[in-house]
Amino acid sequence: MRFDISLLPALAAAFMLTFARIGAMVMLMPGLGELSVPTRIKLAIALALTLIIMPLHRSAYQVDMNSMAPMLVLLVHEILIGLVIGATARVALSALSVAGSVIAQQLGLGFVTAVDPTLGQQGAVIANFLTILALTLLFATDMHYLIIAALNESYRIFAPGELLGTGDVAALATKTFALAFKIGTQLAAPFLVFGLVFNIGLGVLARMMPQMQVYFVGVPLSIVIGFLIFAIVIVAMMGTYLDYFGSVMHQLIPPVK
Repeated sequence: MRFDISLLPALAAAFMLTFARIGAMVMLMPGLGELSVPTRIKLAIALALTLIIMPLHRSAYQVDMNSMAPMLVLLVHEILIGLVIGATARVALSALSVAGSVIAQQLGLGFVTAVDPTLGQQGAVIANFLTILALTLLFATDMHYLIIAALNESYRIFAPGELLGTGDVAALATKTFALAFKIGTQLAAPFLVFGLVFNIGLGVLARMMPQMQVYFVGVPLSIVIGFLIFAIVIVAMMGTYLDYFGSVMHQLIPPVK
């Protein structure tokens, strides 16, 4: 019995190119691309997704095995596409860092920082809490599958071998950054109103009772009232954020015509 192995080099090249796109996405994917996640786990997930997705799009890769230059260009192209998808999801997650920082400033906790497990740098404690809570909800509600679906549908938007539309990518990046800042500010809106009203009240109280130490009364009261408001609106905040994250991911999943 004889086996035809002439297809193995082309199959290996297609696997490597698919892995480049998926691996770049996994390295930035919320929940999996964190610094605390071991590299071996990231590679294992990327390999598993490659084995699942490659048979679906094997025919999309027309690889010339006689020259390395087209192969390298296509490899860079695939990595850029994976980075675009992963970065879009990562920027969508950063909306909670904006909201948490604004909330911490309004409650007088802006100086209380801790290491952000998603970024590996110092961040406001409330921002870290919101980020970890959002990651938990994303996996609990299976919304991380939207990122995988966007990766699969990227072969219809960014076909292998075609030039990457820099204008479309720039428009997507601009829209995603602007929307992340907008949603972050909207999530923190109740605390902006609270901070304005509370500080005006403290100013009036300081004018009416100059002998009173307003600072030592206002800071603990601001924290207590702020946490009560936080407990009341946390459910609505997370619901709004999940809707926003879903809408961002659906932008990368075009409808089938």
